[in-house]
Amino acid sequence: MAELIANACYGIDIGGTKIELVVCDAAMQVTWRRRVATPQGDYDGFLQAVVTLVAEADAALGRSDAAIGIALPGVRDRRSGRQLSANVPALTGQCVASDLQARLQRPLHFGNDLQCFALSEAHGGAADGYPSMFGAILGTGAGGGFCLQGRLLSGFNGLAGEWGHWSVPGHLLQRHGLPLIDCACGLQGCVERYVSGSGLAMIERHLGGSAADASVVIALAEAGDARARQALDIHRDLLGHSLAALVLALDPHVIVLGGGLSQYAPLYQLLPAAIAAHLFNGVQVPPIVPPRFGDAGGARGAALLACQPSFS
Repeated sequence: MAELIANACYGIDIGGTKIELVVCDAAMQVTWRRRVATPQGDYDGFLQAVVTLVAEADAALGRSDAAIGIALPGVRDRRSGRQLSANVPALTGQCVASDLQARLQRPLHFGNDLQCFALSEAHGGAADGYPSMFGAILGTGAGGGFCLQGRLLSGFNGLAGEWGHWSVPGHLLQRHGLPLIDCACGLQGCVERYVSGSGLAMIERHLGGSAADASVVIALAEAGDARARQALDIHRDLLGHSLAALVLALDPHVIVLGGGLSQYAPLYQLLPAAIAAHLFNGVQVPPIVPPRFGDAGGARGAALLACQPSFS
């Protein structure tokens, strides 16, 4: 046990609603975890929340030198170091990495939160053993990460896997009578505005409903509500198209779903046909599987960055 603690590393996942810290041992098993609410509009409060979580983990382990991996939402300008984060507005325009480094004074390894989810599932997760994988998160937004031979590919701008900001083609919006929606990234018609959990709720409301979130749409559909079922059908067609585009671009050996919608079991039976409908003959749909680590995958993936920086 002493050796496992000596080799422990921390992973911190910054989300739109929560910040989670996990402690992983040398075998990448989570031995301690803590979550707090994300201070959405308070940057100083955000920094203090992270520092406090680390202090609590240090106290629990009786040490203060563990390496830390941090999964940040959004993208970082590699020239200025400033963050752009639609889900945590307080981070936008801030030099988050350098500010946390100044406060924590120990080795820090930074990654994108969605990419860290993919990395976690590629190592001991649902995609373990596959030559390549794509982790596609369907939560408040949509995005993901791509791993090849277990290594996370982040790309020139660190954007690899930002599938949520591809565009939904106009013919699909026209087919379903959907509007062209502005995205917080500055573009229009981004995939995440339609296929995320919040996108599903938007579709139901556009059809005349009033669902506040995806869970309400699903509950209504399971109760036999025709409008909610139509919303799910439209959502599945749009999601099928976007994942078909991923197959054509990257041809992953497996796609692991994450986020709240990954818990909706019928997706795994219905999605393959929805994807195949947007592919030409002869192209096989890869396995579509649920995550092994659920919503803890981002923090565990961040810990992997700290324990094995060569994965990034």
